[in-house]
Amino acid sequence: MELRSLGTTGIRVSPLCLGAMMFGTWGNPDHEDSVRIVHAAIDAGINFVDTADVYSGGESEEIVAEALAGGKRDSVVLATKFHAPMGSDPNMRGNSRRWITTEVEHSLRRLGTDWIDLYQVHRPDPSTDIDETLGALSDLVHQGKVRAIGSSTFPAEAIVEAQWTAERRQRERFVCEQPPYSILARGIETAVLPTLARYDMGAIVWSPLNGGWLTGRYRRDEPLPEGGRASRTPTRFDPDRPEVAAKLDAVEGLLPVAEAAGLDLTTMALAFVLTHPAVTSAIIGPRTMDQLTTTLDAPGTALSDETLDAIDAVVPPGMTLDPSDAGWTPPSLEQSWRRRRPSATRGNRGSH
Repeated sequence: MELRSLGTTGIRVSPLCLGAMMFGTWGNPDHEDSVRIVHAAIDAGINFVDTADVYSGGESEEIVAEALAGGKRDSVVLATKFHAPMGSDPNMRGNSRRWITTEVEHSLRRLGTDWIDLYQVHRPDPSTDIDETLGALSDLVHQGKVRAIGSSTFPAEAIVEAQWTAERRQRERFVCEQPPYSILARGIETAVLPTLARYDMGAIVWSPLNGGWLTGRYRRDEPLPEGGRASRTPTRFDPDRPEVAAKLDAVEGLLPVAEAAGLDLTTMALAFVLTHPAVTSAIIGPRTMDQLTTTLDAPGTALSDETLDAIDAVVPPGMTLDPSDAGWTPPSLEQSWRRRRPSATRGNRGSH
């Protein structure tokens, strides 16, 4: 695969990034099979592996360590993330210095490595000053435990604030962002991707197949396939939901576009996100070897203007059909009291 530069770091990564979320109890509990998938990805030219502490409660990181043992570690750009709860203790989560300096040691141990190439903040944490987070991450870079730092699922304004804070406080800056992006979830085209381009940041997009929707597995008037995501989260595939109905309509509109281009829907969907000039790499998260092999043609696939225009006609630029695909809801929308002035009848925010 032709490698791409990760922002301005000089690190070269493959246009497909192997996501390890489905390795372990969340997806494939067979360690040997998961290791074979990692090895097959590396043999196919993928040199970029992304995981997170929270995936299967740390098991994913341990499986990745098994796969990279025996000399493969040095040739792989290894990324992981922190933020999500890793226990019942309220301080075993978030973006505080206290948690970052603790959890990085746990990830290093689980990954069986002395350094992490890319350490990412998995989600924003409005309760923590971004300077607190950047200060702790900068120390890890200076200590040699982390090579570069990034964010994940940050809105454009938070990306800008982090860049300004890094410049003004002389902190290490985020070199990349990991946002959700697919034909069905194009919201980041409005502000996030232009912001990343403005700051010369890399974009490592997750869910380019929209959780399986862009594989053609889910069709209008057809029963949901047994097993997989539809069994675990059936409400996300309920055709009575307007958002799901919109996705079903979009899939039916995209299938003939792919056919006219001589492609299967999976390859077209991956090629679509890789076509955007701001996108560095797309994360694929295979649970099986077949799921890996069906994605490998995408980096070499060029979409014509006619195909891209036809995709735009089905799902317009900047549109996300299901708001939950955005990956993060800001407190201003999630917590109603933030939108309402205190009153005698409602009381203070502590009552909400």
